[in-house]
Amino acid sequence: MSGKKIAFTTLGCKVNMYDTEAMAELFQKKGYEVTDFDKFADIYIINTCTVTNLGDKKSRQTIRRAKKMNPNSIVAATGCYAQVSPDEVAKIDGINIVLGTKNRNSIVDIIENYSDKTKVLNAVSDIMKEKTFENLSIDNLKNHTRAYIKIQEGCNRFCSYCIIPYARGPVRSRKPENVLSEVEKLAKNGFKEIVLSGIHVASYGVDLKNTNLTDILKQVHSINGIERIRFSSIEPVVITDDFITALKELPKICDHFHLSLQSGCDRTLKRMNRRYTSEEYKSAVKKLRNCYPNVAITTDIIVGFPDETEYDFEECMNFVKEVEFAKIHVFPYSPKTGTKAAEYPNQISSEVKSIRSKQMITISNESNKKFLTKFVGKTMDVLYERCIGNNIYEGHTTNYITVRTKSYTDISNKILNVKINEILKEETVLGSLL
Repeated sequence: MSGKKIAFTTLGCKVNMYDTEAMAELFQKKGYEVTDFDKFADIYIINTCTVTNLGDKKSRQTIRRAKKMNPNSIVAATGCYAQVSPDEVAKIDGINIVLGTKNRNSIVDIIENYSDKTKVLNAVSDIMKEKTFENLSIDNLKNHTRAYIKIQEGCNRFCSYCIIPYARGPVRSRKPENVLSEVEKLAKNGFKEIVLSGIHVASYGVDLKNTNLTDILKQVHSINGIERIRFSSIEPVVITDDFITALKELPKICDHFHLSLQSGCDRTLKRMNRRYTSEEYKSAVKKLRNCYPNVAITTDIIVGFPDETEYDFEECMNFVKEVEFAKIHVFPYSPKTGTKAAEYPNQISSEVKSIRSKQMITISNESNKKFLTKFVGKTMDVLYERCIGNNIYEGHTTNYITVRTKSYTDISNKILNVKINEILKEETVLGSLL
């Protein structure tokens, strides 16, 4: 057994967080002690992000910080930045191993066989040629009520602003039997809610025979103990009549959908290489609302995309107001080296992007308040996740409203009937147990 200390940190998305937990578990099984990243360790693993150039910068800073905590440590970079720019990462002071987004299930052997600390081991391979899902899994999630399960890797969409297809490679789906095995373990460990996640989860099954997202949802739904099922961001083209018909037969599916938009202006959507129109998006929203009366629809909006005129932005704002989202995640466009959009003419100034961000956030806040107000005085089921202090417990409804409730008994990991009393702040309400 090792006895050595190892520390992890994750930059970026929920998929990265899953990958980090899976790698940590591999080390724990070999006897390593996982410690906090800001403490002394023998090995530091930085799971990097490259969605924006700022993500690259944070990754570089974190690598340098790790080496300062223990100059004799082994420092390894995994993840998207390491995959897309391995030569750049290899030049960072303090780095020892560059791994990327492949072969992470071999990371323990790679670390243990590394000996020459004067040289950088570049173990990054061509992800674009990868054809099979790397079956990282988690057996022993701690201190969680909601479990994320990675069922899919890669993306074939190539949106003009996005580097991720180059960082994660083509779509690879996890075999259904491996997905179900992990869900069954989580159910036995007491988890009531799972989130099926991936880089482009709607693509699940395109590389497998006779299976797709609907099929895996049905199979997961049949597992006893799991009471709520969510899945990560999908596009409006997924919301077909057939998909809705299937969802109606699956009561464990939560009535919260993160439906990716990016812009409500068709001209901008076309230059983003998003493969739908604003009308198609509106149709998907209508289908979901007809199916789920209390549905929460959340989305992402990029403001200040290259050549976005005032008229384009006005069109986007009007569309967003019309849809009335439960919540909008607003991102000012950030040029990412290596993408088509970074080379587009008429890049928007930081000042304009800042103004547009504030305007869109104002719409989001107003829309969120309107959404929450509909539920004041109503009774809803809440899955409580944790005590946040002073006998106040926090949890979520099926449509992902954050609810805080006072309780003098431990109600963590329990689904309880709650009356919604008032709005506390953005996205959060106060409820009382019935």
